[in-house]
Amino acid sequence: MSRKHPKQKTLLPAMPEEIQAVLNEHYSREPVLTPRLKNWEEDLPENNTKQTVPGKLLRVTEINDTWMEIPRYENIMWGGAWLGIISSIAPAVLVIWLCIDSYPTGLDFETLLTLFLFFLFSMSLLSLRMALFVPRDQPIRFNRKRQKIYIFDYHRKAWNPWVKWPATVKVFDWADVHGEISRESDRYAQGFRLYGSVCQPGTHNVIDRFVLNWAIFYIEPQRQLWSHCCQYMQHQPVI
Repeated sequence: MSRKHPKQKTLLPAMPEEIQAVLNEHYSREPVLTPRLKNWEEDLPENNTKQTVPGKLLRVTEINDTWMEIPRYENIMWGGAWLGIISSIAPAVLVIWLCIDSYPTGLDFETLLTLFLFFLFSMSLLSLRMALFVPRDQPIRFNRKRQKIYIFDYHRKAWNPWVKWPATVKVFDWADVHGEISRESDRYAQGFRLYGSVCQPGTHNVIDRFVLNWAIFYIEPQRQLWSHCCQYMQHQPVI
């Protein structure tokens, strides 16, 4: 006597939209850290937990068993510095015209001309410093042996060429770093930006924040980058 086998259910593959919805639910929909990050979009999984998103680097300078260094290229059109030098001709013509036009009225022609030359030289100096001395890369180094993270920053004063633009290196314990993503919409940065937020040990009180990767149009590569950094610092195998 033959026995009937119970009918097996056919498992249908998940649609891409369903997979993305599950991933979105994995991330925090309300900010956990205080103070709140400007233009906050989502919190990322804690760096000591298992990462569910496959890790993937956007760029890497060096990676070995002890440390990994990733570059940070700021969203700046460096050719604009040379364009700024050329474009200074326009205000030069305007100031010269004002000087000539005001000379018969008794205004101090020499003072106006001196101010013009100072302005022109300042703009040229600013553009030259931008083009020749500002580093293109401000890297971050992850040392998984020491569980430290090193942040290189170059502090550029955007409109003041007469002050120092110092370079600094900050060192943080990786255990105190949390991942956050913001959504930027200004002229020079549009898309999703990845932040590392440093909190007081054992709390969610932020004492410092740094850009881990500048804004890009899609959020998934930022999630993958954070996942890769976490897996590397957890001594997990990474590519």
